[in-house]
Amino acid sequence: MKTISWSENGSTHSARWHSENSAPAPSTVVVIDDRTTAKAAHRTAESGAAMLCRGDFHAVRRLVQDLDRRLRRLRPEPEGGDPAELFHAQRTARAERAELLGKVLVLLDAEHRPQLRGAPDVREACAHAYGEPTGEPMCVSVPELLGVISAHQWHLTGVDVPALGAKIRPDYGVFSPVRGEYVDLVAAAPLPSPEPAVFDLGTGTGVLAAVLARRGARVVATDINPRAVACARANVEDLGLVERVRVELADLWPSGRADVVVCNPPWIPARPTSALELGVYDEDSDVLRRFLDGLADHLEPGGEGWLVLSDLAERLGLRTRAELLRRIAEAGLSVVERHDTAPRHPRAADPTDPLHAARRDEVTSLWRLTSRT
Repeated sequence: MKTISWSENGSTHSARWHSENSAPAPSTVVVIDDRTTAKAAHRTAESGAAMLCRGDFHAVRRLVQDLDRRLRRLRPEPEGGDPAELFHAQRTARAERAELLGKVLVLLDAEHRPQLRGAPDVREACAHAYGEPTGEPMCVSVPELLGVISAHQWHLTGVDVPALGAKIRPDYGVFSPVRGEYVDLVAAAPLPSPEPAVFDLGTGTGVLAAVLARRGARVVATDINPRAVACARANVEDLGLVERVRVELADLWPSGRADVVVCNPPWIPARPTSALELGVYDEDSDVLRRFLDGLADHLEPGGEGWLVLSDLAERLGLRTRAELLRRIAEAGLSVVERHDTAPRHPRAADPTDPLHAARRDEVTSLWRLTSRT
């Protein structure tokens, strides 16, 4: 168990350290209060020290916001140039900013109550993210705690999915199905039979498994993330689909074969830096490659693989269409048909985004694949 320690009022204190993105426990921690400015916090963070906040919760949140604005002003994200270089430079800039912001800390008591005046009751949100309290104090970064609170609100509110006529409730650390265009592709693609056996690989919240079950399929859904498995099971139960959907913890493939295998892999070939980023970033296109290479061995005769994939990586110069087609061919697969849709998410309409052109022209496709053998 990792711990941090600090001096306060002439005494030494310690607490368990927790970081969802696996940030190392800070070796130096100083105590700050409501008088600390963003400039002073910036200087302290640059020195390598972390800052344990004392004082008012809302003042601490403002400090993080002010520090974020200061960092953005002093270290603006790059603009223009080669899209791939721009993408990597943006990620680097954001990672550096997140590292400094992550040095602003808050102490949670043994019941997950923030030790700040005016703090909201976040015990339910923390239990949703971290599990039940362990009975000992825990220190986390303020940005992480704010993310925990926001994620819990997403969970309580839910995400409307028109293809289901219902809501999906994402859990903390599970990618939310806010991009409805890929869900609509799966909802409209032709099924080979009225009640096909379907595998849904990397199910996340279980949204695609639920959509296919509503269409009559019998689904085995898998995910490597235990949080996603628990989330998908809860959503399947809430939707009354437990008789049609089984959710398993697995690294991609379940046993057996299916009439349809659906996979919506992370669409950007880059290294994820947190569990949540596993839904977006796929280092060396590993999930995509393993899906294609294993598909033929997991299809029933005449079955289809449905690859749901954005072409944003191609538009950013991170992968080529020729490379994708080569991977499909080398896996012994043929393309039956491709269904395309345009993005509807807000970033596609944000002209201030340096990657706006790529996001505006992005196309998400459902590739229907069959085995050549």
